[in-house]
Amino acid sequence: MAGALLRDRMRDLVRNNPHAAKAVAVLVNNIIGAGIMPRAASGDDTLDRKVDTLFERWTADCDADGQLDFYGLQTLICREMVEAGEVLVRRRVRRASDGLPVPLQLQVLEADFLDATKSGALGAGRLVQGIEFDPVGKRRAYWLHAEHPGDAYGALQNGLQSRPVPASEIAHVYEKQRTQARGVPWGAPVIRSLRDLDDYEVAELVRKKTEACVTAIVFGDDEAQQGIAPSVVDADGNRVEQFEPGLIAYARGGKDIRFNQPSATGGYGEYKRASLHTISAGFRVPYELLTGDLSQVNYSSIRAGLVEFRRQIDAVQWQLFIPMFCAPVWRWFTEAAWAAGQIPSPTVPVEWSPPKFEAVDPQKDAMANLLSII
Repeated sequence: MAGALLRDRMRDLVRNNPHAAKAVAVLVNNIIGAGIMPRAASGDDTLDRKVDTLFERWTADCDADGQLDFYGLQTLICREMVEAGEVLVRRRVRRASDGLPVPLQLQVLEADFLDATKSGALGAGRLVQGIEFDPVGKRRAYWLHAEHPGDAYGALQNGLQSRPVPASEIAHVYEKQRTQARGVPWGAPVIRSLRDLDDYEVAELVRKKTEACVTAIVFGDDEAQQGIAPSVVDADGNRVEQFEPGLIAYARGGKDIRFNQPSATGGYGEYKRASLHTISAGFRVPYELLTGDLSQVNYSSIRAGLVEFRRQIDAVQWQLFIPMFCAPVWRWFTEAAWAAGQIPSPTVPVEWSPPKFEAVDPQKDAMANLLSII
């Protein structure tokens, strides 16, 4: 049940913390880029060209919300996977009269739609946080709310009731770090670190503002001139003490004026850099990509760091995103096209092409590749 709390905290950080927002953007941009593109690979050139052309036409109308194409949906789904830990994609079969190239659309659902209160035994099977398993442990259904639980109108109208949707209609995209049924936000290990860095920066800013408020203090004989600030009263005549930049305060005492000299404090840069190293490690992105700070790297060091990062991205693409999202969608697409009489078979082999990585130094990388061949 902690999944909802983790999602809420991470979403808040991504909306309000620039480092969390950048970490999510870096991961999504590298995993998806311009899109992971399919190519039919049945071995029949005529069939392959027909399927590829049909898929290209379908991509523009595949979004059930009518806003994104297939590759825009990939970005949205990957973002939800990283930020919220998981996302659901539901197959929506349409009528032939709807005028779609293929009578199929995809509906992206946030993890909140999954009824996490549904847990326990269910006949010979079981329910785990809204996911129904059969007696042998295979996913049989997902218990989904009709409306988003955070939608006040939807909750009022439907009373947060959920109903089962067959697992064959759902693509559940998340990272399996154990044999768990649901995912967690990728930034969960550093939620506390992000909060601590925010608190530290606010405290440092308040300290600097406070130092800048009192410019000088004038000591005089006038007894009316006393206190740490000029006398300010509200509408009821009550005295109000205030600080403001450039303030000159008057106090009782000898005739003198003393200027405030804020003390310099060190360590801010070092602490922030160390905190950002921790945050980048928690999100599994290089520090340089998280911060844009390239002042302490050279070609060799940045390339070594990117090689490891790209190996991780490659694993996410081929072991997670393509099997959990791309492959089910391709299967749904070919089945719908076959049912509509547009292709001769419901099964068409496919090859996927993730975006290629840009070279840090194209000339040096090309020479390295040439020497490895020789």
